[in-house]
Amino acid sequence: MSPFEVEMKFRDANHEDLLRRLGDLGAVAREEVEQEDIYMSHPARDFRETDEAMRLRRDGGENRVTYKGPKLAGPTKTREEVELTFEPGPDALLKMERLFVNLGFRPVATVRKRRLAYDLQFEGRWVQVGLDSVDGLGVYAEVEAIANGPADLPEAQRVVLELAQRLGLGSDQVETRSYLRMVLERRGA
Repeated sequence: MSPFEVEMKFRDANHEDLLRRLGDLGAVAREEVEQEDIYMSHPARDFRETDEAMRLRRDGGENRVTYKGPKLAGPTKTREEVELTFEPGPDALLKMERLFVNLGFRPVATVRKRRLAYDLQFEGRWVQVGLDSVDGLGVYAEVEAIANGPADLPEAQRVVLELAQRLGLGSDQVETRSYLRMVLERRGA
């Protein structure tokens, strides 16, 4: 069984305040990275209708292809996530994009951001908090945990909600749209 990504995104996040709060919780910073996400459309089905996503991601020097399944009901954005790494470097990303285009997939949009991620153990679970500056969209924070199957979903969701509250991220800041959706809306698509 694939793991499930359990996350919440918050707009207009005060990164300075979050840095202080994360430090107080003992969070450990990863290296800040530049991410480029190329979202692909499927040749035989409409991901907007099926609520799925597929992206090619450049994460610093690393590359990954990610499939995200339909969102599940609940207080967080929860969905199956299948992710595979492939050869690092910009040439490998271009080759992977070409491979998918040759198979009938088409690039829909590209999202570029700078992410400073923090890892911490919160209530016995590893959680990641991402501080994002997204080109053309602004600043955000994402709180994410991984659930190891359906039985683990309620606990992972509870931890994400509790940590967000502890970090001072309010319900009035919750952003349910993906970065892709926001980019497409800005383009009028």
